Amino acid sequence: MEEFLRIHDKFYILATSSLADEQSRVLKHGDTFALFDRHGDIRPLGFEDHGLYHEGTRFLSRLVLRFEGKSPLLLSSLVKEDNDLLVVDVTNPDFETPEGRMIHKGTLYLRRTIFLWRGGYYESINIRNYGLEPVGFSFSYNFEADHVDIFEVRGLKRERRGESLEPRIEGTRVVLGYRGLDERTRNTCIDFFDGPEDVGADHANFSTRLDSHEQATYHLKVLCKTEGSGPVAAVTSYKAAFDRARKEHHELRNDTCIVETSNEQFNDWLNRSQADLYMMLTQTDHGLYPYAGIPWFNTVFGRDGIITALETLWLNPDIAHGVLSYLAARQATELIPEQEAEPGKILHEERKGEMAALGEIPFGQYYGTVDATPLFIILAGHYYERTGDREFIQQLWPHIEMALDWIDNYGDSDKDGFVEYSRHGREGLTNQGWKDSDDSVFHHDGRLAAPPIALCEVQGYVYEAKLRAGRIALETGDVDRGRRLLSEAESLRERFLKAFWCDDLRIYAIALDGEKKSCRVKSSNAGHCLFSGIATESHARAVTENFLSEDFFTGWGIRTIASREVRYNPMSYHNGSIWPHDNAMIAYGMARYGLKDAALKVLTGLFDASIFVQLHRLPELFCGFNRFEREGPTLYPVACDPQAWATGSVFMLLQACMGLSIQAKNNKVYFNNPALPAFLKEVTIKNLKVGSASMDITLYRHARDVGINVTRKEGRAEVLVSK
Repeated sequence: MEEFLRIHDKFYILATSSLADEQSRVLKHGDTFALFDRHGDIRPLGFEDHGLYHEGTRFLSRLVLRFEGKSPLLLSSLVKEDNDLLVVDVTNPDFETPEGRMIHKGTLYLRRTIFLWRGGYYESINIRNYGLEPVGFSFSYNFEADHVDIFEVRGLKRERRGESLEPRIEGTRVVLGYRGLDERTRNTCIDFFDGPEDVGADHANFSTRLDSHEQATYHLKVLCKTEGSGPVAAVTSYKAAFDRARKEHHELRNDTCIVETSNEQFNDWLNRSQADLYMMLTQTDHGLYPYAGIPWFNTVFGRDGIITALETLWLNPDIAHGVLSYLAARQATELIPEQEAEPGKILHEERKGEMAALGEIPFGQYYGTVDATPLFIILAGHYYERTGDREFIQQLWPHIEMALDWIDNYGDSDKDGFVEYSRHGREGLTNQGWKDSDDSVFHHDGRLAAPPIALCEVQGYVYEAKLRAGRIALETGDVDRGRRLLSEAESLRERFLKAFWCDDLRIYAIALDGEKKSCRVKSSNAGHCLFSGIATESHARAVTENFLSEDFFTGWGIRTIASREVRYNPMSYHNGSIWPHDNAMIAYGMARYGLKDAALKVLTGLFDASIFVQLHRLPELFCGFNRFEREGPTLYPVACDPQAWATGSVFMLLQACMGLSIQAKNNKVYFNNPALPAFLKEVTIKNLKVGSASMDITLYRHARDVGINVTRKEGRAEVLVSK
C-alpha cells in the first residue's frame, strides 16, 4: 500500500523518458529555459520534457529544422563554456535536385546558433555551399505550442484545461495563443526573417540557391508573452539581442573571484560549475537569486537558494545578499494552512504558472519546509562574518527575530524542545526536510515515520542558527538577547545528544517520530550534524567512520542511506542515491572537526565522477551503485542537470579542505590546517575580496603540508595559517 501511494503521489515526477540518455542541451536566462536535442531541435516524441519554457509554462513544444524534408546530419553540438550560446554544426544529407542532380552529403554546411534573453528565443542559421557548382535547396521549420504547465509535463493530470486560440498569421509572424483557466492569455510569437516563401500555423518553408562558396544567413525569434506579466525583450534583431545578452553576462561575472589549479580536469569541473552557477542566477527585484534546477525547478526555492549561497559565499557574497533580501521580503506574516505559511517562516517554493495561480498546486507561494527558516539565520550569520556588512544585517535583524520566534513557537508545536513538522494543508509535501520524498523518513523495519517528525539535521540547524543569531545580538549591543540565544543553543545540544545518538549504531538517528520514538536508520542526515557543529568530537569521528564504510561510501560519494537499510535502493531519489550538495555539506562538517583525510576522500570521489559525466557537470543526484573499475557513475533518469546546489558543491568541498574562512570585520583570511588531494599540486585563488581589499593567493601541496603564498594584495588584509 505504501508503494502504491508513493507511485501515485500527486507531485511525483513521472519518468516517461530518461534525461540521462538524451544528451540534452540546456539554455537558461532569467525565468526562461529551453531543452533541446543535440541537433538543436525541440522534438515531442521520445523527448517529452523538451521545450521552450517561460514562468512555468511551455511556450514551444516542437521546433524542428528539416533540410529537403530530412533531418540534417549532425557534425557537432555544444553549449559554449559560458552557457550563453548553443552552437550546432550540421550538413546536408544526400538529396536529388528537381533536375535529377545528386547533391552529396557534406556539400552544404549549416551552423545554428541559439540563445535566450529576457523571455525571448533567438536563432541564427548560416548556410554555406562548399560545392563547386550552384545548389538550389529548401529547408523548413515545423513548430507547435502546447502551453502546458510544467507540472503537466512532470506527469500531473488536470481535469480541465484552458482554450487554445486560433493561430494568427501576420505576414512572416505566427502567434500561437492559449487562454488559461486563470483568465490570462499566453502567446507564443514566432517571427521568421529573411524571406520565407510560405508561413503557416505550424510551419515555415524556405527555398534558396547558393553559388559555389556563397553563404546566406536566416534568423528566427520567439517571444513568450503572458498577459499581465513582466515585459519581454523589445529588441528585434539577433545581433542587438545577443550584444545585450553578452553584456549582461559579462557584467554579472565581472570582478568575481576565480579559482584555478594545476589539474586541467579539475579546472574543467571548476569552470563548468562556475558557468552553470552564473547561468542559474536570476536577477530579481531584490538582487541575484540562484534558481534551483532545470527542468523541474527553474524557480525560487528557499532551501536550495540558501545552501547554494552558503556553498559560494567565500567566492561571491552578492549571491547570499540577494537570497537573504528576497526571502526576507517573502517571509510569512500570517497563518495560511493551505500554503503551510506561519508567521516568521521562510519560503520553500514559488511558482508562476497557470496551475499555481488557480491553486491546483499549492506552490504559488508555499512554505512547506522545516529547515529553510533556521538555514536563513545561518546564512545571515555567515554573510555577516564574510562581509562585515553591519548595515544590511541591522536591516535584516527584524526578519531574523521573526524566524527565531517561528522556531520557538510554530516550529516546536508540542514544546518538547525540538523543531518538527507535519503537513497542515490538504495537499503539499508529506516530508518537509531536504529529503522530501514520501518514503524518505522511516524506522529500521521500513515503517514510515508518523508525524510530527523531528529530523536530526534540523536540530543541528537550529543550534547553529541560535549561535549565529546570539553572536550578532552581542555584537550589535543586545547583550541579554545574545546571551539567552547562546544558552538556548547549548541547552538544545544537550537534549539532542541524549535523544538522537544511537550508541550501538555509532550514528545519530535520522529522526524522532510523532511518539518521540527514534528512527534508528543510518542516513546521511547525520552528516549535517557535523556541518552545524552540534555533534561532539567523538560522535563526529564515529559518524565519519560510518560514512567511509562500504555501506555508505561507493567510491563516488556517500549514499543518502546505508546499503543495509531495508528501504535502500540505489536508484531511488533519497534512499540510497548520491547527492553532490549533501556530500559537500558532510565534507565541510568533517573538516570542521579536523577530519581532513575524510573530506579529501569525498572531494576525490566527486571529482572522479565529474570526469565521467557530460560536460563535467555534476547532476542533482546520481545512483548509489558501487564504483567499478573503468566505469563511470550510474545516472538517475530524471535528475535536474544543472542543479544549483550541485553546481556549488565543488566550491564548498574545496573550501572545506583548504580550511578557508574569512572575517571581513577584522580584514583577515584564515586557512585552518589546509590540505589538498594528491591530484592538486597547486590551487590559485584570484581576486578574493576581503572588505575593501583584494588579493591573489596560491596554495602549494608538499609531501606533509600545504604552503601558502600571497602573490598580490591591494588594500589592508592579512592571511593567517594555523596547523
